[in-house]
Amino acid sequence: MLTSTFGALADPTRLAIVGRLSRGDATMGELAEPHRITLPAMTKHVGVLVDAGLVSRRKVGRTVVCTIRPKAFAEVEEWLGDLTSYWNSAVDRLEELLREDDRGR
Repeated sequence: MLTSTFGALADPTRLAIVGRLSRGDATMGELAEPHRITLPAMTKHVGVLVDAGLVSRRKVGRTVVCTIRPKAFAEVEEWLGDLTSYWNSAVDRLEELLREDDRGR
């Protein structure tokens, strides 16, 4: 899952789409407008996000509305939390070693 998530988010346009959808639902036209890309190009970008499980889309009349799927980001959040814990521990150990070195001088 992480591979498909990060693969989908690796593209700047798709990352911007997720950022926009984090503020609320948007139509395909609303998503395409700031990027100055065609609706077919936006459909492809959104399709990648849908395939990765990050975004859902639904038809409302003749309009396609996109919605972010926040639960899909739980695995990323957990992975980042694990990394943060690891690095915090490593920095704490380094600080302790430096304090011990200072005391030994």
